[in-house]
Amino acid sequence: MNTMTLWHISGWEFAALAAAALLVGFSKTAVSGANTVSLAIFAAVLPARASTGVLLPLLIVGDVLAVLTYRRHAHWPTLWRLFPAVAAGVVLGTLFLVWADDGMVRTSIGAILLLMAAVTLRRRRAATREEDPEAVVTRAGRIKARSYGVLGGFTTMVANAGGPVMSMYLLSAGFRKLGFLGTSAFFFLIVNTSKVPFSVGLGLIDGHSLLLDAALAVFVVPGAFLGRWAVHRINQLLFERLVIAATVVGGVQLLLR
Repeated sequence: MNTMTLWHISGWEFAALAAAALLVGFSKTAVSGANTVSLAIFAAVLPARASTGVLLPLLIVGDVLAVLTYRRHAHWPTLWRLFPAVAAGVVLGTLFLVWADDGMVRTSIGAILLLMAAVTLRRRRAATREEDPEAVVTRAGRIKARSYGVLGGFTTMVANAGGPVMSMYLLSAGFRKLGFLGTSAFFFLIVNTSKVPFSVGLGLIDGHSLLLDAALAVFVVPGAFLGRWAVHRINQLLFERLVIAATVVGGVQLLLR
């Protein structure tokens, strides 16, 4: 029995998952948070709960590639300030997944995607400020870090959708492109790896999901190299608009499914 038969997916559905895996790699080395499109595709093709378990190992593969690419640009003081709040959010997300059924998870993913799109649009319309990342040591900065951390931990546990949350936080903290990518790479490698025991305990990661991951992981690598090539050439404004539009469509599709 092959992987496609095991998961009852067609050739076109596997192609959609492969394209989503390619985008995972691209998002990790070019535009963090763009993998919300991948999230929508996985949740549309696979059962919503199962999709989070299948997607997580692929995200970790992308995280490793991103760390290897941008490891010298991470800002560790920011990471240490975020981790306690993120841990609390992951625990809350785990408790939610204990009693949430597939329909609730699908609705939650759709709602999270739409929320992230709305907040991203609001951020884009707000005036940008060039701040030193060290500015987060202020009281207001610590409150903001904790708020984003809890939300990021919850969304990444429930829907692997922490990318847009942390992207908005790092941008608001004044990170430039390389610092943004390096800090984000280490953040998600550590957080996503720490989620594995929770996902295994919830039955989201098992032998069946890992078989599908093995078939899809090969598509993450070229996506990461494509992102590395494109990061200095991509039209950021246009790409963000496309990502937001795709995120909205994916969120609405999940809510109406």
